[in-house]
Amino acid sequence: MENNYFVDSDKLSAAALEKKHRLENDPSFRTDHMEYMEGMERISSDIMDKVMSEMNSYDYNSYTYADVRAALSHDHCTVEDFKALLSPAAEPFLEKMAEKARLETQKHFGNTVYLFTPLYIANYCENYCVYCGFNCYNDIKRMKLNMEQIEHEMKVIADSGMEEILILTGESRAQSSVQYIGEACKLARKYFRMVGVEIYPVNTDEYKYLHECGVDYVTVFQETYDPDRYEQLHLMGHKRVWPYRFEAQERALMGGMRGVAGSALLGLSDFRKDALASALHMYYLQRKYPHAEISLSCPRLRPIVNNEKINPLDVHEKQLCQVLCAYRIFLPFCGITVSSRESESFRNGIVKIAATKVSAGVSTGIGDHESKYTGKESGEAEGDEQFEINDGRSFRKMYEDMSDEGLQPVLNDYLYV
Repeated sequence: MENNYFVDSDKLSAAALEKKHRLENDPSFRTDHMEYMEGMERISSDIMDKVMSEMNSYDYNSYTYADVRAALSHDHCTVEDFKALLSPAAEPFLEKMAEKARLETQKHFGNTVYLFTPLYIANYCENYCVYCGFNCYNDIKRMKLNMEQIEHEMKVIADSGMEEILILTGESRAQSSVQYIGEACKLARKYFRMVGVEIYPVNTDEYKYLHECGVDYVTVFQETYDPDRYEQLHLMGHKRVWPYRFEAQERALMGGMRGVAGSALLGLSDFRKDALASALHMYYLQRKYPHAEISLSCPRLRPIVNNEKINPLDVHEKQLCQVLCAYRIFLPFCGITVSSRESESFRNGIVKIAATKVSAGVSTGIGDHESKYTGKESGEAEGDEQFEINDGRSFRKMYEDMSDEGLQPVLNDYLYV
């Protein structure tokens, strides 16, 4: 079943409409998505080749019930076992997978669940990614917070009790420079014990600068590990360069970051292959950088402004649960984050089984934490959201709900000395 990803274009100029039309319909008009652009750092690494070799050879329909039973019987989950657990043959074993995943989670994380909140500080973007609400051709209200506004948002969030923040921007170097992001991170250090960023990929020296500004970890979503599908969805901008994005986490670790996170956006392509590649990407990073904290996320597509037709493509909650249980069994030490894209009931259930981190008090718009956290109107214009969230619980409500579920909410477990 095809999804119509393209947005309504009534408000674009004639020249912009013509360029957009050519980008969508004429592949020869697009740049080569496998070629690095000027200024993009190349690193020497074999991780990409390993991941792609495994993904390209993965025939998930070849696995049988016997393969799944064998995988669940092993004390140590191999790559081959993981492939079996991601296969359709494993679907009837979901209850057994969940129980094994729950035991692994309790063994390594106890009953803890980590809480954080994202802060979007700008929604300008120079990319044309057809599924994203921030894309440069989408007619939305754009906004970039200044340092005073950023600090105000951070203070509102910190006053709620939150100790970890994830800073996000649209992917625009012109509007959200590395220096601008760095200054925002310095402010974040005043209010939070843990600071992460989810921004456009940058070079090793720029990650080093951001680390010096106070960033602990970097999240980059590959979106899809299928280069051909990636090319069809990312039509313009720096994000179009597939290999540069793939190597972002490794450059971040080379730049001194303590941890990295990543994933595919499930629903853009074959979710089983994308799930395999996501986990193997983190697996090989962990083996190469054993000191690093490695985390996986599991986002699915959500509706965006101006396009109500974008929804997860053949990835339902049962299949998402299968992916998360397989992740936990294969990578028992890995953090697993479930975002507010998912429902309250799903998140309440999955934190008892496989997930170790959830977001709370979430807004994907720009400059609206004042009203969200205090109920007061800030009087400032808001920038439109990147996508619609599904679980809008406040930090306090999330904390209470996790406690009521018999879990121990954790705001921070790291001290600098």
